[in-house]
Amino acid sequence: MVDTPGFGDAVDNSNCWTPIIEFIESKYEDYLNSEARVTRKITPDQRVHCCLYFIQPSGHGLKSLDIEFMKRLCDKVNIIPVIAKADTLTADECALFKKQILNEIAQHKIKIYEFPDTSEEDEEHKLNKSLKDRVPFAVVGSNTVIEVEGKKVRGRKYPWGIAEVENLEHCDFIALRNMVIRTHLQDLKDVTNNVHYENYRCRKLAGLGADGKPTRISNKNPLAQMDEEKREHDLKMKKMEAEMEQVFEMKVREKKQKLKDSEAELTRRHEATKKSLEQQAKELEEKRRQFELEKESWEKENQVTVEELRRRSLEGSRETVDGKKEKKKKGLF
Repeated sequence: MVDTPGFGDAVDNSNCWTPIIEFIESKYEDYLNSEARVTRKITPDQRVHCCLYFIQPSGHGLKSLDIEFMKRLCDKVNIIPVIAKADTLTADECALFKKQILNEIAQHKIKIYEFPDTSEEDEEHKLNKSLKDRVPFAVVGSNTVIEVEGKKVRGRKYPWGIAEVENLEHCDFIALRNMVIRTHLQDLKDVTNNVHYENYRCRKLAGLGADGKPTRISNKNPLAQMDEEKREHDLKMKKMEAEMEQVFEMKVREKKQKLKDSEAELTRRHEATKKSLEQQAKELEEKRRQFELEKESWEKENQVTVEELRRRSLEGSRETVDGKKEKKKKGLF
């Protein structure tokens, strides 16, 4: 369900039907693209199968906007004209208004949804005739529930009585609902698929020329036509080759630039690492120099060298070990 509130309320209504046409054709385009895929898969059918066009109950026939809108859309979608707020009309006024609308539709050659032809003996023929006699459907809307003779119904309450929404004697809502949802839903889909969608598909495919412009039927010699098509094809191939070469060159340039950037980044990292190592070597050398200075200062202060202290320490260690060995020998004997 696609609602279009506020349609026609603008002061300037020129081309106000364009968004609706674009929406309908966008759904056809999506369906055509899904059919053209190499690997097809089941996709939900989102095409518009029915357009309920609500007509104001003016009693004076169709407005110019109504006529123009239905003329623009009648070859793209199933249009079902509906008289809105039919409770503002008397029964005689409603019947006269319906006849006037149908006459204007026929006069302006507007194609509305046609009920399928059936044999007169068929039950479906009687149903189609009863529905056809009610076109355009006069409906009443209500969002309140009223109790009538102990039964709750949806309707509108007035000082002179109650207009029931789901009562065929009061309006055509039940007939419209049964037709759209139950009895003629599949036929609406079939007409959309076999007529409106096929018309769109033919127009779309007929417009896919070599240069992207609508193709034209030519009276040229077939051989000359073939030569012209061959030249157009060669030009198209050369254009495609030039575009591909440009794309290839651009990608090569991008790749080279990327390699240069990577090389520059590696060089920068190498230089940074080299500088860091050089700094660490300088710091170690400085620490070594400081240590040597402290060592010389200590040796001068204590009048002994580090090598002398190391030698004395080794001699003391030997004497301690020899003393322990002597004690062990005495203990044995």
